[in-house]
Amino acid sequence: MQNAIRDISLLVGGDCGPVHGPKDGFTVEGYTELVRPVLAKADMRFVNCMRTYSSRPAANELAPQVGQPPEMAQIFTDCRFDAITMANNHTYDTGPEALIDTREFFIGKGIQVTGAGRNLAEARQPAIVERNGVKVGYIGYCSVGNPGSEAGPGKPGIAPLRVNTSYDVRGPNAPVRTLTQPQENDLKMLIEDVKKLREQVDVVIVALHFGVIRIPRVISDYQVTAAHACIDAGADLIVGHSPHIPKAIEVYKGKAIFYSLGVFCMTRTGTWGAWNEAPWKQGVVTNHAELDPEYPFMPYGRDCTRSLLAKAVVSKSGIQRVSFLPMKIDKKYRPEVLRSGDPRFADIQQYMEWASVGFDHQFTVDGDEVVVTGA
Repeated sequence: MQNAIRDISLLVGGDCGPVHGPKDGFTVEGYTELVRPVLAKADMRFVNCMRTYSSRPAANELAPQVGQPPEMAQIFTDCRFDAITMANNHTYDTGPEALIDTREFFIGKGIQVTGAGRNLAEARQPAIVERNGVKVGYIGYCSVGNPGSEAGPGKPGIAPLRVNTSYDVRGPNAPVRTLTQPQENDLKMLIEDVKKLREQVDVVIVALHFGVIRIPRVISDYQVTAAHACIDAGADLIVGHSPHIPKAIEVYKGKAIFYSLGVFCMTRTGTWGAWNEAPWKQGVVTNHAELDPEYPFMPYGRDCTRSLLAKAVVSKSGIQRVSFLPMKIDKKYRPEVLRSGDPRFADIQQYMEWASVGFDHQFTVDGDEVVVTGA
């Protein structure tokens, strides 16, 4: 007798890839000991992989934290992630061999991969996860990759959604306005993939690694254009990451867009070089982006310890409900899902209201979740 088809739940996390292991006094399993019980209750789990795991990484002086030994990837199996996106700005940092090794490593562990591959066709392949007759497709693209990181017909790399930037000079007494739009061919490719995936699954989730890093609230023009275009093409949920802090949530045509979930679990050694450049050095206080000295291994700005898990309840007929689970990263760099009534829960809810000003949304607390609907 077949099981009756029921609604299923899925959780999506942001940037993942701690680099401090046993040699530094950390256990890999320790990072997720607080969040694993929540993940275990979900039927599906997705996340963004920010590191490569290989025995042959190419050296990268600008991002030495990226290339990690395979044992550090235990975090992904501990959390029982069903699929990862590798469409981000670090996947190609340690070279094509490490990228391929990482992809094959996860596939060998039973974790599907989207967003990167041996060539462009492979990088564009979605992850399709099925539970109890419900199929969910997950596809990843990146707007902030370094030049040369994009996959090609015969070249390993990531699925790119590159950006054209122009400037509107409005006179000597007005600031220059920066205008951004997705490159036409890349957006067309993404839309083609969304439409194709729409025909194969019940729910389409698009993971976009995009946006202004570390600076709260700011959402670029191209992000709205790309997210709306994906929904117009048939996507049911957009999950963003890259800024390392949570950003606005928007409801467009009844579909939720998380412009950034923030950090799921990450560490690194050393600060970002740009912190010492004049615009950052002079503007960190006014931009609310100063570093938190109590988190030396998370040098992403003081808001980086706030985080979200996006949650959706889905069925054969699509998404039934979208919410987020507020998380706080503690001083052991462990994400903790918060409960309603905890002052930290209220803090993150209020932060997300502030971050989402100007976007259509309504947040309603239901149990330990914040339900997302249109206003």
